[in-house]
Amino acid sequence: MALNYIWIFFFVVAFVVGLVRLLFFGDVNVFSDMVNSTFDNAKAGFEISLYLTGVLTLWLGLMKIGERGGVVSIFSKAVGPFFAKLFPDLKKDHPAYGPMMLNFSANMLGLDNAATPLGLKAMEELQASNREKDTASNAMIMFLVLNTSGLTILPISVMVYRTQLGAANPSDIFIPILLATFFSTMVGLVTVSIYQKINLFDKIILAYLGGLSAVVAGMICWFSTLSQDQITEVSTVASNFILFSVIITFILLGVRKKINIYETFIEGAKEGFSVAIKIIPFLVAILVAIGAFRASGAMEMLMDGIRWFLSALHVDTAFVEALPTALMKPLSGSGARGMMVDAMQTYGADSFVGRVASTVQGATDTTFYIIALYFGSVGIRNTRYAVTAGLIADFAGIIAAILMAYLFFGS
Repeated sequence: MALNYIWIFFFVVAFVVGLVRLLFFGDVNVFSDMVNSTFDNAKAGFEISLYLTGVLTLWLGLMKIGERGGVVSIFSKAVGPFFAKLFPDLKKDHPAYGPMMLNFSANMLGLDNAATPLGLKAMEELQASNREKDTASNAMIMFLVLNTSGLTILPISVMVYRTQLGAANPSDIFIPILLATFFSTMVGLVTVSIYQKINLFDKIILAYLGGLSAVVAGMICWFSTLSQDQITEVSTVASNFILFSVIITFILLGVRKKINIYETFIEGAKEGFSVAIKIIPFLVAILVAIGAFRASGAMEMLMDGIRWFLSALHVDTAFVEALPTALMKPLSGSGARGMMVDAMQTYGADSFVGRVASTVQGATDTTFYIIALYFGSVGIRNTRYAVTAGLIADFAGIIAAILMAYLFFGS
């Protein structure tokens, strides 16, 4: 599905809902709210892009050092057999392998600031070998869906918000999030593999996925033996240690190759500003459309419909108040974060609703935001089935998050 149709959908639905509220319910402020949201979100889109400039400058400079130091070759050897199966269209030593692996690693550790520029760099490398420059390639879609599925090992930001809002045990959502996000990633991988006719029963794929599953299971067992304070301390120290270790490793690899570290960094860093400038129109467009959709009341109407439907099926609706976070997450990270905070403020951080919202927040990533950001940075307009596959993974993550919340916290 092209972003063009998604953009039109948000605006048309927002207009229709706003018109109904004005004509039938006398809500004279609805269109004022919608217009104000367009200005607010246009500003937000620019500010996000402006903020990304510094981060992009830093990490694209470091990536340039890593590339010339041989990090691509190292990662290619480590995951070459697995990636060769998942990305059959890429050559064995393709330069996108390095930033892709680092992007996945940063996302798993909850290091969003580091993950974004690495992901943009990976898209740039994938676009270089893409034959149809305005259409997403198979490799791009596999990378994007694995990215948007949001595999997270250390949900630091969610635990921080829970701490600030008075949760007795802020890390109690750690294991539920880990399980939910793992299911989301597996479903995303399987979905894209079916679209691309990748043999998931290949022994190499099974070996890597089995190994990953064992690592995740081992981490779950280990963290379950730690106290709240130990989990917070270990996750914080590990995340920052690993991030800084990556920087030092890149520099040492550059030294080993006898390259000029500083000049190489500057060369790569110059790309950061140009990439950020290219992102602005794409990001503003999607955020403005989402803001109008939300301000029109369409999201609230959808919630009421879901509650009525579930009640008719005699399904427990205790989690419904947390659904705004789930419904907003694929659309806007900041919007979903706001919904999560609102749920915890309204019902309590340790309430069932607060815990469901927290688990959902950490279970998936912002599909539309990532697709707009990553595809927009390289001029991709026809995203093919990327949105569909990404939303399937999101849906699996949301369902898993709700089920995990019921399993761990009851209702």
